[in-house]
Amino acid sequence: MERSLDLTNKGPVILLTGYQTPAAIRRSGAKRIATWLRNRKVRGAATLAGAAVEAAEAQHTSLPGEKLAAAMVVRLAKGVMALDKEIAEVDALIEARFREHPHAEVILSLPGMGKTMGAVFIAATGGDMDAFSSADRLAGFAGLAPAPRDSGRVSGNLRRPRRFHRSLLNAMYLSALSSLKSCPASKAYYARKRAEGKGHKQALLALARRRLNVLWAVIRDRACYQATPPVTAAA
Repeated sequence: MERSLDLTNKGPVILLTGYQTPAAIRRSGAKRIATWLRNRKVRGAATLAGAAVEAAEAQHTSLPGEKLAAAMVVRLAKGVMALDKEIAEVDALIEARFREHPHAEVILSLPGMGKTMGAVFIAATGGDMDAFSSADRLAGFAGLAPAPRDSGRVSGNLRRPRRFHRSLLNAMYLSALSSLKSCPASKAYYARKRAEGKGHKQALLALARRRLNVLWAVIRDRACYQATPPVTAAA
């Protein structure tokens, strides 16, 4: 087909398990294919069916080995679906195990820290802040605290440490990026760093460092994150 389908979407992969050639798609038509897709709980079945028929109408050339290729496509598509199911099962196991941790609720209270990123944090640190004497120590472990690299007469040269936990750094970076969608405090801090002249990535890393400080504190105190201090009644 001249018009390609997005295989990162589950719908096209399911479509390929039943229809592999332009001729088969043209014979069935958009209405029948849409019904077939709906029976398999594919979202946007009508749109996908229409796109498939449109692509098939643009391709009328029968290629040598088309039937063999179609059989291979079915096998590959089913393999992708099986892998997708296995990934979903592993994700469910990770989530269940993460929620068993005593700090899970505290970690999830920080905007942008979802179950997957929380699981990465627990796996990297063990969830025990006693292992890190300070938030700075944790930030250094995550590669978010610059370390001095002075040599000779040069001093004050700060760079990311050579040894740090890359998965934790990545999780905190993505968490900071996610928090910009729903956390006013993160938005304000990011905007302030951009106003100071920092680029997008630098501002996000600064935000990730700040959020890691907060995460260290709330876990240490065993208290969920609060965006604003609680209002106390006047005496």
